[in-house]
Amino acid sequence: MATTRPITPRDLDLVCRHREAMFRESNAPGRTEDVLKAMTAAFRVWAEPRLKDGSYFGYIVEDAGASVAGIGLMVINWPPHPSHPLEDKRGYVLNVFTEPSHRRRGLGSMLMELGEAELRKRGVSFCILHATRMGKPLYERMGWTGTSEIAKILLSGEQK
Repeated sequence: MATTRPITPRDLDLVCRHREAMFRESNAPGRTEDVLKAMTAAFRVWAEPRLKDGSYFGYIVEDAGASVAGIGLMVINWPPHPSHPLEDKRGYVLNVFTEPSHRRRGLGSMLMELGEAELRKRGVSFCILHATRMGKPLYERMGWTGTSEIAKILLSGEQK
């Protein structure tokens, strides 16, 4: 039987592994092994202090003692906006991942529901995420909708 627990700083390796696997499986353009390894190394440096101070939080699903799924959450500063006119923050959902052996069992939905409840508990009324092609149908079934956000890369990794 699957159980959930909060993410802790001891989960750094797991969170990094889940993030890299999520992007690897997304088959998005430009996701070469070299890019993924570099991203994971930089993410590890970024995530470690945030796991320690609790600004990156979330849940892990365990089955028979093995970690099989996870979700990351953050509350980010954001100026008041028509979608949240009285708040200066947004919830951010990231690193939603389920091991292939445990997919199609409702773990992603369960994690999203836990994440939404946790963000509401922290006073957040508006949340965002960036969906992979695999995750988008789940999020849409749960009432998430697209926004007008678009993106442009201003500097490549080599130019920094």
